[in-house]
Amino acid sequence: MSAGSQSEPRRAVVVGGGIAGLATAALLATDGWSVTVLEARDEVGGRAGSWEQDGFRFDTGPSWYLMPEVFEHFFRLLGTTAERELDLVPLDPAYRVYSDPRSGLDPLDVHSGRDAATALFESVEPGAGAKLSAYLDSAGDAYDLAVTRFLYDTYETTAGLRDPALLRRVPQLAPLLARSLASHVERRFDDPRLRQILGYPAVFLGGSPYGVPSLYHLMSHLDLDEGVLYPRGGFVEIIRAIERLAEASGAVIETGARVVAIDTDDATATGVVLADGRRVAADLVVSTADLHHTETALVPAGLQSYPESWWAKREPSPGALLLFLGVEGSLPQLAHHTLLFTEDWRANFDDIFGRRPRVPDPASLYVCRPSATDTAVAPAGHENVFVLVPVPADPAFGRGGVDGDGDPAVEAAADRVIEQLASWCGIPDLADRIVVRRTVAPGDFAADLNAWRGNALGLAHTLGQSAMFRPRNASRKVEGLSYAGGSALPGIGLPMCLISAELVIKRLRGDRSPGPIAEPVRV
Repeated sequence: MSAGSQSEPRRAVVVGGGIAGLATAALLATDGWSVTVLEARDEVGGRAGSWEQDGFRFDTGPSWYLMPEVFEHFFRLLGTTAERELDLVPLDPAYRVYSDPRSGLDPLDVHSGRDAATALFESVEPGAGAKLSAYLDSAGDAYDLAVTRFLYDTYETTAGLRDPALLRRVPQLAPLLARSLASHVERRFDDPRLRQILGYPAVFLGGSPYGVPSLYHLMSHLDLDEGVLYPRGGFVEIIRAIERLAEASGAVIETGARVVAIDTDDATATGVVLADGRRVAADLVVSTADLHHTETALVPAGLQSYPESWWAKREPSPGALLLFLGVEGSLPQLAHHTLLFTEDWRANFDDIFGRRPRVPDPASLYVCRPSATDTAVAPAGHENVFVLVPVPADPAFGRGGVDGDGDPAVEAAADRVIEQLASWCGIPDLADRIVVRRTVAPGDFAADLNAWRGNALGLAHTLGQSAMFRPRNASRKVEGLSYAGGSALPGIGLPMCLISAELVIKRLRGDRSPGPIAEPVRV
């Protein structure tokens, strides 16, 4: 039953004002709850934050707009549309790929759409076009299955998993779960660039292509079949839109409000305690803070569903070294999205996830130049460049800073990344043209976002940390305590965080169906 049927609205406190927290607040308020969002930092957004200096505005986190139908569904639940709330621009090319110059391989521009993608693969490796078409057929089928059967399931029961229509698919699904994405790709393609194009999406899932199951080849359906979009103004516009909708629905959002404990009475959540000593009473607490922090720091020890001993056996996503660079002059060598892939692909991931973790050198890099599409993110005559380097999840690596004042190891690694970017992409004077520089490292993720082990994304999507094996969206030991965000169901990324918010609502309504909530009828 919806809370809106109550004579007095029940009170909900949402801990954290990232996308999951804001989305949860918007849905709860629409459902009739009296909602307060408590964000520890001075601005909402969490990982999807924003930073400005000297006329540059940088997104500090997510920068790929994928799974547009998930965003559209979420907006429709709130009585609006993505078109009404965002100015979405298709990117062409979707991204550019550079290989280590020592390999002698040319850069590739990847254009979305079946015809363009298969033509590219065929031009690189005879016969690969037809193989890619079959690969994308399978990826599209897996994606449809994920959306209709897995992503929106709360897994309160196994009914969705026992559906005869799904059980008939087991012979096709089992091999996709039993082998890694890398092995799935390597069986079909020989050119290292093609393998890397199809394997790199594992990083979006917080993992390695050698560690995530090949079911996640579904990710290639998103960038190669569907395409990549960009919200003009940056990803902060998504946060602003959801914040706007949450407040319009009646939610109250308070920043600078750090929650230090979740109050419980007889194993029932009764509210939260703030750092300033205030207590905020609630009938429902939804924590969208880092799940490790929630469970081990905010929940009393005897009531933790996921205590420290549970985390000792889990695998985080990689950490990240982030560079925000304001660059004088133009950078046509970089597309809106650019990927740099190392020649020794496996060694790069072993450095991040292996037994002896270290910062890869050279590293596989992701570079975003939003100023290629959006003039508002940099002053005239300048470029906005964001660089993400996957590194081990270890806050001991250090913290970043502005204008080179981060920890020495962090700034030295950033210097190497800038040199690599300049060398591989043919920008010899890049370092001399940088007029704004900021670095962020795993130590910052741990200190600023309470991220477990300083990870950048959440729990990696290994087989044992996906779907029904991922932490649920509600405490097993505390009544009235729910979770949303990248470490809970269904997983990592902005679309997944929107779905995690919807799963909170589904639980409250007693909706155990495996699919999305029905959208309101539009007149």
